[in-house]
Amino acid sequence: MNIRIYNTLTRRKEILLPVKDGEVSMYVCGPTVYKPSHVGHMVGPVIFDTIKRFLVHSGFKVKFVINITDIDDKLIAEAPKRNMSVTELASEVTADYKNCLAKLEVTGVDLFPKATDHIPEIIDMISGLIDKGFAYPSDGDVYFDISKDSDYGKLCNRDPEQLEAGARIEVSAFKKNPGDFALWKKSKQGEPKWQSPWGDGRPGWHIECSAMSIKHLGETIDIHGGGLDLQFPHHENELAQTESFTGKPFVRQWMHNGLMKTGDKKMSKSEGNEIVVSSLLQKYKPDCLRYLLLASHYRSPIEFSDERLAEIKRTLDTFYRFFDRYQRIANQSFFTLKPGISDYSVDEELAILNEKFFGFLSDDFNTGAAIGVLHDLVGFLNRLVELEKLENARPRGAMDLFCLGTELLRIFSNILGLFVRPVQLTEIVDIDARLVDLLVDLRNDARLSKNFQLADKIRKRMHELGIVLEDRAGATGWHRE
Repeated sequence: MNIRIYNTLTRRKEILLPVKDGEVSMYVCGPTVYKPSHVGHMVGPVIFDTIKRFLVHSGFKVKFVINITDIDDKLIAEAPKRNMSVTELASEVTADYKNCLAKLEVTGVDLFPKATDHIPEIIDMISGLIDKGFAYPSDGDVYFDISKDSDYGKLCNRDPEQLEAGARIEVSAFKKNPGDFALWKKSKQGEPKWQSPWGDGRPGWHIECSAMSIKHLGETIDIHGGGLDLQFPHHENELAQTESFTGKPFVRQWMHNGLMKTGDKKMSKSEGNEIVVSSLLQKYKPDCLRYLLLASHYRSPIEFSDERLAEIKRTLDTFYRFFDRYQRIANQSFFTLKPGISDYSVDEELAILNEKFFGFLSDDFNTGAAIGVLHDLVGFLNRLVELEKLENARPRGAMDLFCLGTELLRIFSNILGLFVRPVQLTEIVDIDARLVDLLVDLRNDARLSKNFQLADKIRKRMHELGIVLEDRAGATGWHRE
């Protein structure tokens, strides 16, 4: 099955045809590490980690790089407020970022290169752009001359004047054109600095990513990802300087994910509406956040709210209850299940669900629709349990189908990075579990004495309190609705 990706540059879906057959190179812009990670910082990594999982499952070898911007105006401004050096601040915030990614099961990143580890490559690239006539030094700074790039603006499909009108352009009397952007910045008193042919200074933001992607992935890469807000100026400038330097196409397919929103505003530190991930994970399970980020198509905005997370929390309990049910029936944990190579066409419904899941992901990585297939599959398995009474008996054919379908569910969830580790159902915080057990015992006593009216009344009142009973062979289980 061909994998089709929407390319921001061409504005159409294109078949994935890697530079090297069977191998995919993928670069995603990471954070500027000056404050703790907020939920918006997790959007790209979770999406592209899922894309890598799917590509690997599809037989590709994938190298996935996320950069760390550890030198920038924001770091220089923040470090004194924290009574820290820029290096200390960057190290602390980078550790927080990686810790948040690990909790959200972002395990596919092969490399986190730091800008400050690539100063020689950055200087070499700037020198090359000057030699080729695309950049010029000016009073200790070095700027890229956008007038020398005949197709500057092609990623955003606008001419340079339109781009300048719609963006915050750094003003400088040393530029030839207002839209020219800095490749190297002359250091000010007390700022971090490196020696260069143009004097002591530090790299500009855009050149860092170009130098790192070339070093670690080559001059032409297959997929370059990042948030929609990076399309201009960051990615436009990356594209211009890299192709001017190498004379080759920079990226086969540009991918831009939608942004995290709270109300009608993008979540960001500059807006002051960021939700710090480490704090949020004290209230919600990692699966809840990962589900939120994958529940819509990656090019769509993601609405963040406590109400949405509470809804997802209840939704995930459907899966957690099934995992408990599977362990009772199959005497095996869902989380230790290791699927083999199986033929899902033995059952028509499983075959359809399998085709739908991989069809959605092959069509521009539609994780939202793929999650819908997860719900359909767990619904099919629960109906099978009820129809065949698998809680009470183990008919061979039905059991084989139940285990096969659960194996498929495990494959789907592994690709999405969901349900990787054991979890518990939503905790009951307002009703003592011992009291619930007592009510269950009273209802069972009423049933044994054939007082079905009282038994039904207890069940009904417990349901009103948010407690759902499950009558099984020899026992009654319960969970919170």
